[in-house]
Amino acid sequence: MSIANQPAHHPAPDQLPGSLNASAPLPVFRTPMLDGDRQLFAYEILFPALADQTQDLPQRVLSTITDGALTRLSRGNRAFVNLPSELLLEGSDVLLHQPRLGVVLRPDVANDAAQMKLVKQMAQRGCQIMIDASDAPLGDSLAVEALLQTAQFVRLDADRLSPEDMRERSSRLHARGLGVIAGQVNEHTTYQRCLELPLQAIQGRYLLIPQPVEVPVLSANRLSMLRLMSLLEEGNPGPVEMGKIVRDDAVLSYKLLSCVNSAYFALPRQMKSIEQAAIFFGATRMRNWINTMVMCTMDDRPPELLRAALIRAHMCEGLATGMPRGSSETAFTVGLFSLLDTLMCAPMEFLLTQLRLSPEISDALTGRNSPFGPLLQDVIAWEAGALTSGNTQPQRIRRMATVYLEATQWADQVFNVAGNSRTAN
Repeated sequence: MSIANQPAHHPAPDQLPGSLNASAPLPVFRTPMLDGDRQLFAYEILFPALADQTQDLPQRVLSTITDGALTRLSRGNRAFVNLPSELLLEGSDVLLHQPRLGVVLRPDVANDAAQMKLVKQMAQRGCQIMIDASDAPLGDSLAVEALLQTAQFVRLDADRLSPEDMRERSSRLHARGLGVIAGQVNEHTTYQRCLELPLQAIQGRYLLIPQPVEVPVLSANRLSMLRLMSLLEEGNPGPVEMGKIVRDDAVLSYKLLSCVNSAYFALPRQMKSIEQAAIFFGATRMRNWINTMVMCTMDDRPPELLRAALIRAHMCEGLATGMPRGSSETAFTVGLFSLLDTLMCAPMEFLLTQLRLSPEISDALTGRNSPFGPLLQDVIAWEAGALTSGNTQPQRIRRMATVYLEATQWADQVFNVAGNSRTAN
């Protein structure tokens, strides 16, 4: 059993917050918006199952807001809920009591007098409003002007707008005191252009995509990390050998033992050495933990990128249930290393020549045939919001949602325990 899967943290499936039944909140997931320093500005909270329209949908949405699930998911940071305006406005009273929770609205809400009345009331009580101008232009009507006077933020679609239009619109909105969010920033060239604009935050898949490099140049610290990871893969080291590999890195040893001994995992006894922990958990699982702690020391990379790698690792591990024995640990490695090229700023093929991973892992990471490839692709589709009840079976949504919520909780806890100085946003 994984250290992340202690019985105390596993309610029955029909009690999990991600279950798609009438008595449970809807599945949710978060996407980060980062400022110019690559620190978290806010999360956007999305509900991937809204194509499954039911009569009790508003109540299920509101229960998800009121039971604290969104606060836990956003880690107490600023967050914006993205839902159809009719559902959001039904819950306007609830949102007034969530000071860190704002709403995302479409420009067409400006044309509905009843909805605009509620929007103004919400804004007056401190609920932050973001206008998503991605799908439709704002226009110059009096109604839209009233909406802009109520809002604090406007999101523009950096993928659909030309660089000239993006610059002109962001400058104009910024000049009138609105915070501008660049959405759909899915390429590094677009990201670099956005850094030159008066933006509050940037959002998109660019964060998870490796930057193209002609010749990889790794710092001494990166090379040291790769050497340590390589030693863990070579010769199938046992507990004693693992202890020797890690022993010279006092900081890594301290973080590793702090993490496995944290109250979150509720172990029956305290682990006093790497060797003892490796005997208790098994060498394969301990290797995964060491790799996790190594990656958490990369404090020059965006914290949300590191969290994404941890979430992928735990989701792949959870989805490997039912595969042959030992598959969960392998799946964890696949998920953890799936962002290694982005973290290291080096091509995946180059990194794999340094690590000498098993073929089933390296094949999954490079898109070749591997039993773990579909797991990773499902996780990537989930984090991109591509799995909805419109194209995926409800039971699959239910499983993905459950695993995702567990993974975010686990990743946030591990990242905090790792002692990274940049976890506080």
